[in-house]
Parts: sequence; structure tokens; C-alpha cells
Amino acid sequence: MVLAICSCMRAKMASQVRSSMKILIAYDGSRCAEAAIDDLTRAGLPQKTTATVVSVAEVWLPPPNSLDVDTGIKLDPESQELIRQHLSENKGVVAEAETLANHAKTRIKQMFPNWLVSSRATYGSPAFEILILADQLEADLVVVGSHGRSALSRLFLGSVSQKVLTEARCSVRVARGRIEVDSGPERIVVGFDATSGSDATVAEVARREWDLASEVKLITATEQVVPVAISRFMSPANVSVANPSHLERCWIEKRASGSIEKLRTAGLGVDLIVTAGNPKQLIVEEAERWGADCIFVGANSSAGCFQQFLMGSTSAAIGARAHCSVEVVRSKDGPRPERRKL
Repeated sequence: MVLAICSCMRAKMASQVRSSMKILIAYDGSRCAEAAIDDLTRAGLPQKTTATVVSVAEVWLPPPNSLDVDTGIKLDPESQELIRQHLSENKGVVAEAETLANHAKTRIKQMFPNWLVSSRATYGSPAFEILILADQLEADLVVVGSHGRSALSRLFLGSVSQKVLTEARCSVRVARGRIEVDSGPERIVVGFDATSGSDATVAEVARREWDLASEVKLITATEQVVPVAISRFMSPANVSVANPSHLERCWIEKRASGSIEKLRTAGLGVDLIVTAGNPKQLIVEEAERWGADCIFVGANSSAGCFQQFLMGSTSAAIGARAHCSVEVVRSKDGPRPERRKL
């Protein structure tokens, strides 16, 4: 459904959009990383954005004083030569990462002249360095490509993207480029489960700056909203009702009414789809059928540990399976994900 926007509605929209944003963009020179930059034009990001591009060289560098005679550590000539070789070779890899980061910075500045863009290059474990830098910058959003430079990782969601998606303390956008070029209004799918996580997701979508006549589909899978007791912990063939009951549908429509109004006030056309089944599959399938540009799904929930596990599992699965970009919205005042040591 397309919503006609008058001048008074534009004024109301302008007062609601996100005024500024800090984003961290991971870039490794791969096609997926290039697609992630292209995808920024359809992410509804505000004009006042501070963007940092980071490229991580996946190498080891010896400590700077490894060859310092004052350290008191005596090394044989062979060890000293080995350290020199590592320093020389791996410094070259770090320099390459710096070149990549500067290239991405230049591209982004050309695409978004009003943004404040900087670049950084570092070395170590890519996922760990991205997560640490996101914390240091207090980023609102981390943008990663769906896969890195490794050919093997193309079979799945890349290991770096997966770790950042599940362990970042802010929102994460797993960006995928689209084959067709469509400059028309955005089509946005929002996974809605009537929890604080989906409320935060709707609020974030409403605050973005979208093209006129952009559309949103709120999708609720009743299997998630109304769990089927212990059957979730047994076989993958979950028990689910064939269709949402009248009571379920009325309850969901009532809970979704405020979100629908918020999105419409932001100038977006909104449809609510209530169906029964596995949200990991239904949301992805509907997004592909509709030709969506992005799926937004919440990472936080106020419904206890059980529901938090389900939402975390769902968001990660959607991030891995979707044909389009996926943004997992993590409220900063919500529960923080556990960060595993490398």
C-alpha cells in the first residue's frame, strides 16, 4: 500500500528522523565488501552520519621491541632473521589494508558528500578487531559484507560476519548487493513479534530517511509469538497450527497497531502479515517473494531467557539465509550478547 505524503506530513517526518548516526564499515576489498558500500544508498541513513572504514590485515606482527637488545632476551641469529622476515612481510599486508580502507573511504565520500568519513587499518583477528573498534567508537551500526575474501566462506554466512552479527553490542547490517538495479522506493520487511525487540526495530525503521512511497511489511509468524510448549526442544519438525487463530490474530493486530501508526506517520506504506510457521523460513521467503531490499529484525527481547534465545537464533538464521541485506537492531539499553574469547 502506497501512502500519499502531503507537505504537513513531510514536516512531521522531518521531526522524527534520526538526526545523526555513527557507523563502522568493515571492508576487505572483496565483492561482498563492495556490495556492502553500494547497499548504503538503500539503508535510509541520515545526512549527518559519521562513518569509519576499517580494514583488518589477518596477520601477526611481533612486538615492536622484539629485536631490541635492551629487552634482555637473547635470540639466536636464525630467530632474529625469522622475526625480521615476519615484520617485513606482514607490514606489507598491513599497508595493503590501509590502501583498501582509503579506497573505500574515497568511494563513500563520493556517494555521501555530507558524511564525515575516516579510515583505519589494523591487524589481527578481523572479527575481534571490528568488535573492539565498534565499542571504542560507540557505533550505532556496524556494516559488514555477507562473506569475506575466502572462497570457502561463500557456502555459508562468513565466519567474520557471523561473529560480528551475534556478538556486537550495537546494531549490525549484513549487506548483500542486488543483481538488478532499482532506484525506486525501498521495500522493507520487519520481523514483528510484539516484544521490546521488535518495538525498537520499528522505531529504528521509522527514524530512517527513506525515499517517498517506500513500503514496509510487518511479518508475524505465530509459532514465535505463541510457542508450542516443549516441542521446540525436540525434533526439527516443530508442531505448529495450520493457521493463526482468531484470538491470536486479534491480539497481534492490537499489539501491532502502534507500530503501524508510527511507520505511517513516518511516511511509509505499511502492511501487516500474520501467518503460522517458522519465522526463520517465512520471513526470508516473503522477503524474496516480494523483492525486498532489506529485512529488519530485533535482537533483544523482554520475554525472558527462552524468548531471547529464540529471537537471537532467528535473527542469526535470517542473516545467514536471506537473499537481501539484513539489519539486526540491537537496543543499547537491552541485554548485551555474550562475547566469546578468541
